[in-house]
Amino acid sequence: MRGKAWIGTSGWRYPPWRGEFYPKGLPQRRELEYISRQVNSAEINGSFYSLQRPEYYRRWRDETPPGFVFAVKGGRFITHMRRLRDVETPLANFFASGVLALGDKLGPFLWQLPPTLPFDPELLVDFFDLLPRDTTAAAVLAGKHDERLEGRALTEADAHRPLRHVLEVRHASFVDPTLADLLRANGIGLVAASAAADWPYLEDVTADFAYVRLHGETELYTSGYSDEELDTWAERLRGWMAAGFDVYAYFDNDIKVRAPFDAIGLMERLGMR
Repeated sequence: MRGKAWIGTSGWRYPPWRGEFYPKGLPQRRELEYISRQVNSAEINGSFYSLQRPEYYRRWRDETPPGFVFAVKGGRFITHMRRLRDVETPLANFFASGVLALGDKLGPFLWQLPPTLPFDPELLVDFFDLLPRDTTAAAVLAGKHDERLEGRALTEADAHRPLRHVLEVRHASFVDPTLADLLRANGIGLVAASAAADWPYLEDVTADFAYVRLHGETELYTSGYSDEELDTWAERLRGWMAAGFDVYAYFDNDIKVRAPFDAIGLMERLGMR
């Protein structure tokens, strides 16, 4: 079967977008509603910086149309501060913070590693073993939250659904022939990161989906993608989809308001608009 594609931006609340991508006078509270009618997915970035609340996730779910999908970025407390060690309780808190309120709009969980964390297979496997692979397991894990989430936790799922996890690596030591096999053995996806040569570019598809983050072709977070570059990415995505892989692609080149327009351009090339 041919895979499906979800394409969008990494986050959606950026002041420079107002009056450039978002129409002048559009209330900030309606920005997600607006962009979700232009693209069919978005990464939630706020979850990386702090634990969100169930009511936030419910609002995001309700403001977007049927079929829209959110990727959820794992907390930096887990990836950057604890560096994947001793994270059982932080993971429980993360999954209790409301992510299950997204319901059928819940897409992959993105675990972005810091550029100072080198490839450590044993550490990764221990972390992967803790990750819930379906919403039922996520609800059980959420129930193990600590007192920080008392009175604000969501520990139930509306249905039993599989969950996807993807890893974004940024240390040069991950350019290792054993990485792809390790991820495949654990059912974890690998981000193909277009990052102006700042971080490793790895294109192995290690799960039943591919995941792309486009941070800027020549200047990190800033440069847009030319017509030729978007053509090339569209061809890559077509190849993965033809092979039966679902594809998620998010533009993170937001500084000069390129991300939403590049996402729309990629969707147009794939016949999605």
